[in-house]
Amino acid sequence: MSTTLTIKLSLQAADPKWGKNALLTSDGDAMSIHLPTNDTAHLEVVQRAARRLQSQGINNVALSGNDWTVDLQWAFAKGFSVPRGQADIVWASNDNVEIADLDAKRASRDWAVAMINGAPEDVYPETLIISAIEEIRRVAPHHVGYEIIAGDDLVEAGWMGVHTVGRASTRPPAMLLLDYNPTGDDNAPVEAALVGKGITFDSGGYTLKSGPGMISMKCDMGGSATVTAALSLAISQGLNKRVKLILCCAENLVNGSAYKLGDIITYKNGTTVEILNTDAEGRLVLADGLMAAGETGAPLIIDAATLTGAALTAVGTHYNAVLALDNELAQRAIIHGNSVNEMNWQLPLAPFHMFECPSPYADTANTTAGKGGVPGASNAAGFLARFVPNQGKGWLHFDIAACYQDNGNAKWSPGATGVGIETIAKILLEE
Repeated sequence: MSTTLTIKLSLQAADPKWGKNALLTSDGDAMSIHLPTNDTAHLEVVQRAARRLQSQGINNVALSGNDWTVDLQWAFAKGFSVPRGQADIVWASNDNVEIADLDAKRASRDWAVAMINGAPEDVYPETLIISAIEEIRRVAPHHVGYEIIAGDDLVEAGWMGVHTVGRASTRPPAMLLLDYNPTGDDNAPVEAALVGKGITFDSGGYTLKSGPGMISMKCDMGGSATVTAALSLAISQGLNKRVKLILCCAENLVNGSAYKLGDIITYKNGTTVEILNTDAEGRLVLADGLMAAGETGAPLIIDAATLTGAALTAVGTHYNAVLALDNELAQRAIIHGNSVNEMNWQLPLAPFHMFECPSPYADTANTTAGKGGVPGASNAAGFLARFVPNQGKGWLHFDIAACYQDNGNAKWSPGATGVGIETIAKILLEE
């Protein structure tokens, strides 16, 4: 007897014997997903059905029939994802499907999910960076150069944010500066720069998180995984522009050398920052990455980070938040996200947000004053705006609230979702 379950689509309502508005039925040989008459809901229905099947212990399926489009199959794959082990899908092959596109999406997403779900004992700055290089080389073996700056060499290079946040760990902080250059011309302009927050574990530092609040903090490198996977996917889909990938990686831990409240960081561009909350560390490392991105001269800079709980409160776990001083670019990014069935929502950002974290001792603080500080999404993005070129024109900040699900739900298994990868890949390909 085959261990692979066949899954079909049906545009007919289920027989009433299966219950009112049944989503899944079986004819003994195959399962059918019953789609509603409203086709705008088809993707969500398919993803929920896949999640239900997988949660019942079904890990091997074959999609069958001519109704399976690329989008419907990919929706099934997202719902069928597992936090550990392997869930195998045989794609339905028909005239409406490009199997290579599905394979490319799955390979890039699988890499990101494995990194985000990986234990912090295994995924730390060095291993994350090495794996990211390998992932880009997988799709572009002949067009990748890179530099890794680690430990005290970060101070020598002027990258004080990454070094300060990560210096308490026995695993050195590091930055990856990767160059994807398909042109073969060393003088070719850089068309885009991607920056990822890579905090591979976040204890909160001396502004220590609670135990429950620390459990999922292996996901705090989700920004680095997302932008790496987005570049990988875009290359698989034909990206022929030069792009820089910058990952800012550290463990935010506590020991006698850890940075403290009241410390002041002087950044490469001369900006001084007073530390009022060591748990507002993501913006401190991203500042270095954004300055490095600006040095490339790229007209498009995109950063991604699991940056604030405020974004999570604002948009929930199904949307990512988009913030930008370039509102036209932000709106185009949302349109690009819609085209790949990912949900993004723009939160407010204005020049005045750069001054919402005042300090009497430095140019700015890393958060607002008060007990523990309030790391709001707009204030955090305003902090980052101090480190981008051209008054923010051409810069997009993604606060990726949807990249991780603590407990899972009707659409997603617990852990990494991969939401954000396709939006950023689409922006790279279309802008």
